[in-house]
Amino acid sequence: MMKKQAWKLLCCLLLMSAVACSCMAPAAGLSTTQKEYRTQSVAAFAMKEPTTIPQQSVHTATVSLPAFSPEELEGLTLCPGGMPFGVKFYTEGVTVVGFCDVETTQGKINPASNAGLRAKDIILKVNGETLSGASELTDYIENCEGKTLALRIRRGKDEFDVSLTPIWCDAESRYKTGIWVRDSGAGIGTVTFVLPETGAFAGLGHGICDAETGELVAMKRGTISDVTISSVVRGAAGAPGELKGYFNPGKTGALLGNSACGVWGVFSQVPKSDYEPMPIGLRNEIREGDAYILSTLDTGKIGQYDIRISNINRDATGSKCFTVTVTDPDLLALSGGIVQGMSGSPIIQDGKIVGAVTHVLINDPTTGYGIFLENMLVGMPLMAR
Repeated sequence: MMKKQAWKLLCCLLLMSAVACSCMAPAAGLSTTQKEYRTQSVAAFAMKEPTTIPQQSVHTATVSLPAFSPEELEGLTLCPGGMPFGVKFYTEGVTVVGFCDVETTQGKINPASNAGLRAKDIILKVNGETLSGASELTDYIENCEGKTLALRIRRGKDEFDVSLTPIWCDAESRYKTGIWVRDSGAGIGTVTFVLPETGAFAGLGHGICDAETGELVAMKRGTISDVTISSVVRGAAGAPGELKGYFNPGKTGALLGNSACGVWGVFSQVPKSDYEPMPIGLRNEIREGDAYILSTLDTGKIGQYDIRISNINRDATGSKCFTVTVTDPDLLALSGGIVQGMSGSPIIQDGKIVGAVTHVLINDPTTGYGIFLENMLVGMPLMAR
């Protein structure tokens, strides 16, 4: 095993939308009664009546998006990550997250609920026009002059039309519909690997999912920001810990995709690394036993921390493929084990990148899950190879 080394915090955090853990099958050997939590730090969507949210144009580089085939993985080398990254993104359409009755002279009324809208519905279009965000929905509502709006709704896998007539609220002197919506989010995660030739990267090891629906967030656009980890909330049984940080000014890249096995994007400038590119380890090469992870806490540097791999399920196709147990005394003292924000921390074994940390068990912060690196690569578009 390599001696502990430190990386400079290569400012590349992943701010993300309100997300919650999905109910994926546990890895082999773990009780289904165990509770787990995705190890990403998330900032909950603000639930608000449609209101003005500053729109942010994001430059997305023109890149080809081929997928890695299993054959291409042989002999592939990648630069290991371990640095945090922040992500801000806007979703496709706006999501209905709640309802609030509108005060009128006739009493309390909820036009949205009466029209058939439900929590978790996604509003895609208004009057045939694609909806750009919550602020545009506000404009449609407040300028409707009492006329009915035609909404295109996605509910699960189905799409259909709903007619919604806003009503006048005397107390606020504007038209309202009685819904709370959201269209954006932010959070912190960890980079798993970088393709040094292109600046393409992948991280998290699981998808960004909606907190209410548990479904993958359909991203419209996203940016990567430089982040500084300021403190670590130590994990304890029943209370997952968390990396806390703040976003630095400016953008360091674009977030281009979101899948069940991780997110990917491209840095504006290829980060410098203290590590040479490493070969990847496939699922048939990973073994039970000692390994280490690369992760950044509040030191401003990437640290190397010992873990143990067990309960390998070589047939797993999702983000929970094997058990990760922290054995490093320094990490246990600092964080109690695995904490939110460490999702994507690369796992190194026998000189190869074999996977990434994805979850922590709520009742045992020393233990969590890892994903095969192979799962992150196969079928995931990666840029400009």
